[in-house]
Amino acid sequence: MIGRLGTLILIAVLSVPAAAAAVDMASIVDNDINMRSGPGMQHAVIWKLDAGFPVEILSTRGEWVQVRDFEGASGWVHNKKIDRTPHMIVKANRGTSQQINVRSEPNINAAVVATARYGVVFKTLTTQDGWVQVLHEKGTTGWVDGRLLWGF
Repeated sequence: MIGRLGTLILIAVLSVPAAAAAVDMASIVDNDINMRSGPGMQHAVIWKLDAGFPVEILSTRGEWVQVRDFEGASGWVHNKKIDRTPHMIVKANRGTSQQINVRSEPNINAAVVATARYGVVFKTLTTQDGWVQVLHEKGTTGWVDGRLLWGF
């Protein structure tokens, strides 16, 4: 028997909602990196990834990392091709020509400094109140509502 105190502790632990697991994000370090169907060079290349492309880390096996992209495709990449520097990708407006606004400050009323379409990759600089300060490879910086990005 676990006793009265043990029972109370068990009830308390089980009644607390499980905290959401932190997502382990990374990005690809070079262009034209192979994502493979399994953890090893002998496995088929199923996708090519470019520098900065954000991925979620699912697991590791030896020198290989299982990753998932923002559209749900998963595969394996060598660990030397992964960087823990966070990047984000525009997930809003898939299949449309609509673009999201990149703003001068982290609020909906701030001036628009640029726009970006679905699939555009940004380096993450910082976050504030649900907004992400981003840097585009061409040098543009600004703020994007985090709900429009994958990797946030």
